[in-house]
Amino acid sequence: MRNKGCRLTTTSSLISTLPGRSYTDPDLFAAEQAKIFEAMWFCAVRAGDLPKPGAFRTVQVGTESVLVVRGRDGLLRAFLNVCRHRGARLCVEERGEVRRTIRCAYHAWSYDLDGRLAAAPNLAKMPDIDRVEYGLVPVSLREWLGYAWVCLADEPPSFEDTVTYAATERLGDPAAIENYHVDRLALGRRVVYDVKANWKLVVENFMECYHCATIHPELVAVLPEFAGGYAAQYYVGHGAEFAERVQGFTVDGGAGFGRLPDVAPEQDRRYYAITVKPQVFVNLVPDHVILHRMFPMAADRTVVECDWLYHPDVVASGTDLTPSVELFHRVNEQDFDACERTQLGMASRAYRAGGVLVPSEHHISAFHQWVNQRLRG
Repeated sequence: MRNKGCRLTTTSSLISTLPGRSYTDPDLFAAEQAKIFEAMWFCAVRAGDLPKPGAFRTVQVGTESVLVVRGRDGLLRAFLNVCRHRGARLCVEERGEVRRTIRCAYHAWSYDLDGRLAAAPNLAKMPDIDRVEYGLVPVSLREWLGYAWVCLADEPPSFEDTVTYAATERLGDPAAIENYHVDRLALGRRVVYDVKANWKLVVENFMECYHCATIHPELVAVLPEFAGGYAAQYYVGHGAEFAERVQGFTVDGGAGFGRLPDVAPEQDRRYYAITVKPQVFVNLVPDHVILHRMFPMAADRTVVECDWLYHPDVVASGTDLTPSVELFHRVNEQDFDACERTQLGMASRAYRAGGVLVPSEHHISAFHQWVNQRLRG
């Protein structure tokens, strides 16, 4: 055990983690909301969840409620979910559909699906009101992998440098993720997890596999190299290989649904994991994709929405997805239980100076440095 005040040398097998308060301090969490989640691209909504004009979803991004809506022209747009009149919350439901306009329930100011002020009581008597200027406040939106990504910053960072590059950086080839055609896949299952832990603990857990042999027996049976403690993300371009007798990425190692049409032979029978900072995990296997979106709600609470995506023919056939879904659902439950156990120790005086990372976890230190740089910036 590291004694209080012990400093690790640069040649040590152990690297220091963030201090405990990084996971408990409400002021630090508020700074992260402002300088990370409200300043970067945030994966908000699956585009397929908004199938027709008027369909909307509200999403918490940092401290803001963001309204994502499908316009009459078929395009997705995002706005701050606030009426320009007196600041009332426009849509209080998590999801829904409006017919023609987005109407404030307080004073009946109404907005077109493109955000323009459409109507208000006695508006005809106020001809000087600019309906664009007093329209909804727009939020930048880009689509990738079949999801709408939003950014609250006045000048968003490069989407290519901060989002799509994460896949290239991890897989070593900008075309590698395109073989899965994630944007063309259909939603087979969605599970929402309410995790009583700081968002950084969830990220750190996903990035390492030192814990895999301890808490993931089903996963290690399919991906035996994980028993050695090194995660797929430890090596650029590396995908963890399926066990010899395993037929598919399923809870019992049985057959899955056949390789997605354009997945390359060298990608077959392999699992790849990508972290897109700050809040997305992408898991690639030959016959489906699993995508996690994190929604940090408080210093000690993170909602995780997990989608299992399959070829449209698989979903349309009505075939039982349970053996496929159950493998990573168990992994999620095991991981989130571990994160909650860890959260309980973050406020302890024993963790005041933080903990340590062993060699197979050293890459997590780069994530810690990134967080600190964002907060300083």
